[in-house]
Amino acid sequence: MMSGKLPKIVFTAGVSTMPDDLLQGRARVAVLRHKSPLTEEQLIAKLKGASGVLCFLSDPVTGRVLESCPKLKAVALHAVGYNNVDLKAAARLGVTVTYTPDVLTEATADLTWTLILGACRRVVEGDSMVRAGRFKGWDASLLLGMDLRGKTLGIVGLGRIGEAVARRAIPFGLRVAYSQRKRAAATTEAALGSRFMPLEELVRKSDILSLHCPLTEETGHIMSRERLFAMKRGAVLINASRGPLVDEAALAEALECGHLSAAGLDVFEHEPEVYPALRRLPNVVLMPHAGSAARETRDAMARMAVTDLLAVLDGRAPEHPVPRVEG
Repeated sequence: MMSGKLPKIVFTAGVSTMPDDLLQGRARVAVLRHKSPLTEEQLIAKLKGASGVLCFLSDPVTGRVLESCPKLKAVALHAVGYNNVDLKAAARLGVTVTYTPDVLTEATADLTWTLILGACRRVVEGDSMVRAGRFKGWDASLLLGMDLRGKTLGIVGLGRIGEAVARRAIPFGLRVAYSQRKRAAATTEAALGSRFMPLEELVRKSDILSLHCPLTEETGHIMSRERLFAMKRGAVLINASRGPLVDEAALAEALECGHLSAAGLDVFEHEPEVYPALRRLPNVVLMPHAGSAARETRDAMARMAVTDLLAVLDGRAPEHPVPRVEG
């Protein structure tokens, strides 16, 4: 660690458990408290004099922010995604960016399955019915949902989280198919009993389609209106990855007209805003970006981010750098 005055680290929001044992005597820490996402201007003002920042996906770490904070050496994301950071500007300015892969895989896969089961078995509708006093007794046609056994679970992006979701499909008796740019290893396909398909075929053949690809220029609105209406009638869409992967207006249309039977969403196109029609629809399970929201997972994410942040400030290589983008 640099000698003299301790470096300043800014947490743009609180974490589940502050890793004080890691930070004690290593840095001066400021934790920001705010009710709405920070703007560029606010972030620039709050990062004045900071050597490092622990931030979240809602923080716009743009080129302008990085250029306006010349003392900044490290940006540690409390997330597995990093589409909110201008990586080209960071590389140009010599700012190291880190993230938290692996540690949230299982928790996010669990939440994905919560969405799958909730959407397929109409859990939210049933809960609302009981709470409102509208449950009048058993009926053979009450809240009929989808039986999973023998159905096809399509996974867009068979990365760490996609694989974990696929593993959980096996005991439910689902067939697993997937699509991504590069086909997975044969050993992975065999272990999961999965089949590779081009995206358009996967969209057409899946009874449940679950999105697990990163947000890039190519994947924005990957589930366009055309693809949503190319899905099987009665199919279910799940998104626990990034909100802008889905055209929410088109999704609401597909749900309202009955083309899709249900959806489960943990992320939204314009977070924290949710497309109004989706909030009104009873056949949508809505979660507030809680994929990694298990206490053990969030604690591990904070410790990983802080450990990498301190490593950079010490002049050491972090364990989890985001791949550099030159430009």
